[in-house]
Amino acid sequence: MTHPSRPAPRRLLPALLLACATALPAAAETAPAPAAILRAVAQPAPSHTGFVEVRQSAMLRKPLRIEGQYRREADGRLVREVRVPYAETTTLAAGEAVIERAGRAPRRVSLQQVPELEAIQDGFGALLAGDLERLQRTYQVQSAGTLQAWTLRLQPRDPKLARSLARIEVHGRNAELLCVESHPVRGEPQRTLMAGAAAAAAGVEDAQALAALCHGATE
Repeated sequence: MTHPSRPAPRRLLPALLLACATALPAAAETAPAPAAILRAVAQPAPSHTGFVEVRQSAMLRKPLRIEGQYRREADGRLVREVRVPYAETTTLAAGEAVIERAGRAPRRVSLQQVPELEAIQDGFGALLAGDLERLQRTYQVQSAGTLQAWTLRLQPRDPKLARSLARIEVHGRNAELLCVESHPVRGEPQRTLMAGAAAAAAGVEDAQALAALCHGATE
């Protein structure tokens, strides 16, 4: 009596490996930790970066576009210098905002009266400094994506601030901070494009195209 021939073990091995590979789900890429992202984007002071801020509103026929430069001084001051469509300098330091325009006396505002400005100082200053501990004092911080294309999601801890600000999403690529996208509780997102995204936004008026640049799209 003859028996059917059995496949040699060496011939079975490739088939078994293939079966195991197809049976197991592909491992999802783990999002980088917030600390790793902040280490990548940290800039020693003094530092500066150009910005294009896009404000949308149902009252406007097209988004309001504001251009200028952010500066982080060696002493920790955060300076927002608007150049287009008007000239204005806002300096955040020592618990107050000093707003200056040509021909007008400087206006001083306590940051405690305007929690949004205080959150900007804490958030943006902490981002540029790579200071996760400082950032977490103001926001709950989560990360998504990869180091090549990442997002930080910041949710306000202060209930008073959370009544007006739902969250902030910070988008970047490698060591480049591309965009800060503020999501108010009511109304459209407000986007501040920086660095390469701000440069790529030159001459771009379409709202969807600007949003794509904010999220890391390339031309």
